[in-house]
Amino acid sequence: MRFLTIALVVILGGLLIAAATATYTVSETRSALVLRFGDPVRVINDIGDDEAGLHFKLPWEEVLLFDRRNVEFDMRPQQLQAGDQERLEVDAFLRYRIVNPLRYYQTLRNENGAEARLGSIMEDALRAVVGSIPSQDVISGQRAELMDRVERAVDAAVTRADLGLEVIDVRILRADLPNEVEERVFLRMRSERQQEAARIRAEGEERAREIRASADREATVILANARADADRIRGEGDAQRNAIYAAAYGQDAEFFRFYRSMIAYETALREGTPIVMGPDSAFFDYFGSQDGR
Repeated sequence: MRFLTIALVVILGGLLIAAATATYTVSETRSALVLRFGDPVRVINDIGDDEAGLHFKLPWEEVLLFDRRNVEFDMRPQQLQAGDQERLEVDAFLRYRIVNPLRYYQTLRNENGAEARLGSIMEDALRAVVGSIPSQDVISGQRAELMDRVERAVDAAVTRADLGLEVIDVRILRADLPNEVEERVFLRMRSERQQEAARIRAEGEERAREIRASADREATVILANARADADRIRGEGDAQRNAIYAAAYGQDAEFFRFYRSMIAYETALREGTPIVMGPDSAFFDYFGSQDGR
């Protein structure tokens, strides 16, 4: 009786072990690849299928599970040479999805193999793209365009290799100068900016000289024209004055002579002004009599 109990326990245990090795569960976020003696025989819950749940296999079959969700691969920082021969430290990551578990297993085997292959592809793409543009554009000016070019290059390489993957996204987290060259590049950039500032100042001074010279020429022309106009107007005024004097002289010559003498006296006979002339000078005619005789 005891022997029968032991036998039943052994048989029951064997059945439980066989049941455990003959069943497996595939979740909605996984695909399963069934191997028989190392050779793939079928894919469960492949992309586009809905086969999640409990499944059965032979005891000598092995099941590998692959994530159907997006997988992130964060590559280690790389030092790359930009188009202006400056070295840059670039940190990037990639998101991908397994779209063909069988091909993925055949070419990459597992996630470690995928990361090694994708790391090589990413490094080649980054090296080619970063090496084609100046370091300043990589650091500040064209980050979005740079990521698009790298993504296209990586996607093309993955498609050619037929790895069973789909590239979802490529992002550059950081692209900076290494610490050992940052100070040197900063000094060079400062020198270039100083040279540019000196050039701009020199051009500004040259332009200022041209403007001042042009203004001086215009001022000279304006002054010359103004003097000419003044001389012309003064001449016209003198002519009109002389005409008025002549008309007045024609109307009463004696009064005109008297008036002119009074003006001459007022002008010449100032206090403290010495005058030397003969007593019979015509200048003093109106001092002798009102009619000047």
